[in-house]
Amino acid sequence: MVVTIFRNLGPYVPAIKAAWGKTFLIFKGFCFLHITSTYVISSVVTSGPSMLPTIELRPNVFLMDKISTRFGKVSRGDIVVLRNPQDPRRFMTKRVVGLEGDSVTYISNPDNNDKFETIVVPKGGVWVEGDNKYKSNDSRNFGPISYGLIQGKMFWKILPFNDIGPFWNK
Repeated sequence: MVVTIFRNLGPYVPAIKAAWGKTFLIFKGFCFLHITSTYVISSVVTSGPSMLPTIELRPNVFLMDKISTRFGKVSRGDIVVLRNPQDPRRFMTKRVVGLEGDSVTYISNPDNNDKFETIVVPKGGVWVEGDNKYKSNDSRNFGPISYGLIQGKMFWKILPFNDIGPFWNK
């Protein structure tokens, strides 16, 4: 029965083969994009006051490197994208201030500059803070975060176009 159907498709076989080849090529392209955006590099849109003056209030688009965080290549001063420990469906952009074993001294209440606290970042943890100490929900509020919450490091600004370029030395 099946053989009979394929025999009747005789004149259409070249067109079917061409369509199958193009469909397979498109499928491979989508697989490549999925793997790249999931495990290698992806874009991220930021907005809000927590990283002022490094990142403006208006929406900005950056490229985020996902490979280096998988291999533990995060260092102090890196700007990272992480899952919000208080609401894991949301993402945050913060600067790494301390790594595991570091002693971090911070102002516990930015409105009252004379109250400092010191904490030692536990094993597997990272201390992150926003550049805008007065408008940032960061480790000063929720403590050190697990390294596993870090999604990637921001390394290239792509929008707005007047400020396009590398972002690793900010």
